[in-house]
This record gives sequence, structure tokens and C-alpha cells, in this order.
Amino acid sequence: MIEPRGRWKRILLTAAAVILLLVVVLGFGIWFYLFRENETNYDSDEEHFKYASIGTENQEGVPYWIWMVLPRVFPEKLPGPGGYTSLGLTWEEGKEMPVGFTKKTIGFDRVGINCASCHSATYRVAPRDKPVVLPTGPSNKFDVQAYLRFLYACASDPRFNADSLLEQIYYNHKFSLIEGILYRYVIIPQTKKALIQQKEEFAWMDSRPRWGPGRIDPFNPVKFRVLKLPVDDTIGNSDMMPIWNRRAHQGQALHWDGLESSLVETIRTGAIGDGATKQSINLKGLERVEKFITERPPPPYPFAIDHELAARGKEIFAQQCNTCHGQDGQRTGQVIPVTEPGLGTDRHRLDMWTKEAADKYNQFAQGYPWAFHDLRKVVPEGYQSVLLDGLWLRAPYLHNGSVPSLTALLVAPDARPKKFIRGYDVYDQANVGFVSEGPEAARVGFEYDTNLPGNGNQGHTYGTDLPQEQKRALVEYLKSL
Repeated sequence: MIEPRGRWKRILLTAAAVILLLVVVLGFGIWFYLFRENETNYDSDEEHFKYASIGTENQEGVPYWIWMVLPRVFPEKLPGPGGYTSLGLTWEEGKEMPVGFTKKTIGFDRVGINCASCHSATYRVAPRDKPVVLPTGPSNKFDVQAYLRFLYACASDPRFNADSLLEQIYYNHKFSLIEGILYRYVIIPQTKKALIQQKEEFAWMDSRPRWGPGRIDPFNPVKFRVLKLPVDDTIGNSDMMPIWNRRAHQGQALHWDGLESSLVETIRTGAIGDGATKQSINLKGLERVEKFITERPPPPYPFAIDHELAARGKEIFAQQCNTCHGQDGQRTGQVIPVTEPGLGTDRHRLDMWTKEAADKYNQFAQGYPWAFHDLRKVVPEGYQSVLLDGLWLRAPYLHNGSVPSLTALLVAPDARPKKFIRGYDVYDQANVGFVSEGPEAARVGFEYDTNLPGNGNQGHTYGTDLPQEQKRALVEYLKSL
């Protein structure tokens, strides 16, 4: 006969074992459905650049199935038909995600962005053609701000609720019982809350001119959200930059105003700006990005070039442009003071970045093996005289994308277009840029107004006084770079 004391001991041990098992099962379930990480690996460096995670999904990622159905639930909040493509996103045939967007499992599938969202260009020869995607080029049609505002508008709508979203999700996907419960009671409500909070954190955008497609204010979000600096009234709106051929750019300033001198740090600050955290940033993945952009050549001009005319243009370039823009130019890659005669371009981008922001960013990751050291405020303030490789694909021109074509850049600022359409990727071979006027461009694109603060098209008067024949020859040569 078992004594009562021994019996109670066995009961307690059994109960403890059951409780421990339940805790283990519960802990595993929480880890599996909310925290386990699994991401796709890509054999191709180009595919990795276009679709691999850089660590933005942990904090800023949108649950995949919510992201998928938002255009169906809220089509009226998009600028036009076509779902996410109306915001300038580009899908390659057979791909699940658009270029520059990632899908990573962190408990559940989440959508993030990577470097390619801002640094992949497209062009078309004619309106009905499929876009040619050129990784590492400057995005010319993705409207980052409109994408954010679409997400915020959806989250602010009473229809952003479990009933409305799950009804649409179930057309494509059936959750398990546990997944359905999590989506209904945790994931959907928390996503709504997070997007509304982010909307409040980006409210400063409302008092400034729109970015428009192919542009971004890259560092005010970092100043205000990451570094917690007070919101000011600066405007940092800038054109996307190409990041190809970095080997040829070694030793040159980085960013339009030269605020970085380290390519490694520039890539990592880009990931932080896109939403990665100190804990989630994918350092190994970014090393692969660095290798890809270092070796990736600029895309050649895809149309015919008059080589005889270009040869004459090469001589003009050597005389007029090489010092600041040639591979062996003495000032190529240096920051030229904005006050220098002939430059005088819109200075809003310069006023946005401060020494205080640079110093605080250099302290951001102290204690981590990848801490920043090379962020700076260049004095005297100015803009980098960039190497012009792949110039044909960089339109619109100047740091703020305020001049639609090379032919427009070579006329006096007063004669440049005051308003034009950007975000339309049909190529304008005659003027060397993208088609920037006409009903189809207006339907798809965004009207850029040079009268707005930060959008000025003044300055860079170099070459504007050349005879017309020399301008033609110079433009023909510039196509070949």
C-alpha cells in the first residue's frame, strides 16, 4: 500500500511534468507562430539584390496576407487601377514579389523592402512594351511616399478589421485554426496599430512638397524616427541615385552632399533607413549587396548612337566637363560648393543634413561591431560632381530630379521646363530622358512643379552657352558613357 505522503509526491511530480510540458508546448507554439525565422536564399547575386531580406521585416514588415489583399479591399485609396503597380512597383514575370520587395517568415510571412526598391530602374521603348528592369539603377517610377500613404490610409479606415481582411484572404489562402485565431485577434489588430503609429511619426511629410516617383527624402525619416532629433522644417527631397560600378567610384564622396565616405557604412545606413534595426540588420546579406554593386557595370545605351557625332562630342566633353565628371577628372567625386559660380543649384537638400545629425548617427550603433564612424557634414556645403557612367538612365537630372532631359539641362535655367511629368518610363530618345509630357505620361505619372520649395531647377549652367551643334555632339557622346 502506497503511503499518502508518497502518493502526493507522485501527484505533484506528475502535475509538474504536465505543466512543464504545457509550458514547453506553449513556448514552442509562440516561437513557431510569431518568432521563428526563415528566409529564401538566392544563388544569383542579382536575384539576391532584387529580392533578399536586409532585415527590414522584423519591425517594419507588413504581414504578407494583409499586404496581398489591401489593394482589393481599398482600391479607392490607390492613385489608379492596377493595384500596387499604380504606385510604380514592377513585377518580373513569374516572380511572387515586385522588384525591391522581400518576403520573409518571422513566425508568419512578412513583407519588407530592400535596396532594390529605390535602386532599380526600368525603361520601355513604347507604351505597350514590357519594362526592362535594370538593377542598381535609380528608381524612376516607384513612389515611396504614395506607398506609405496608401498603407496609412488603409489602416485608418474602419474596414481595416479582421472580418473584412480575412474575407478577402480566404479567397486565396486558408489558415490553420491557430493561424486564423492569431490573424483575427493579434496580427490584424497589431498591424493596424503599428501603421497608425507610423502614420503619426511621418506626419511631418504633410507640410512639405510631395516626393513623387523616383524621389525620396532619405534622411529626415532617420533624423526624426531613428535618431529622435526634433522635427524641423527642412526639405530633403532628392532623386534616387544609381549605385552600379562602385569600383570605379572608389575614393569618391557618397550621397549627393558627400555625407558619407565609406561604402560599407552607406549600405548599412541605407538598411537602417529602410527599417532594419540594430538587431535585425542582415550584415552578411549586405556584404553580398556590396559585392554586387561594386562589380555591376552601368547599362549601355540601348539605342543607336551616331559615333561620328559622338566623337566630336568627346572632344567637347574633354574641354568642358572632364574636370568634374571624367574618370580622371581632378574634381570628380568631390563636393563642389553650391556657391561656386555655375553651380547654384537648389540648396534645400544641404540644409536638411546637419552636424548634429551626423554626430548622433555615428553614436547610433556604439557597442556593435559594425558601428558607424564616417558620417559627416561637409563644409563648405555643396553637391558631389558625380561620375557620369550610365548617364542616359539617370533622368531626370540634378540632385532633386528637377530637369527632365539632357537637352533641357543644356539650356539656361529660365528656359528649362517649369512643370513636367515624371514617373513615366517610356524613353525619350530625342531629348535623352523619359517622356515627360502628353496625356499618357500625365495619366501614369506625377506633375513635378519646379516652383515648389526644394524643387528648384536653377543652377548648373555649365555648357548652357555652347553653340547648338556642339550641344548636339556633346549629348550624343554622353549617351555612350
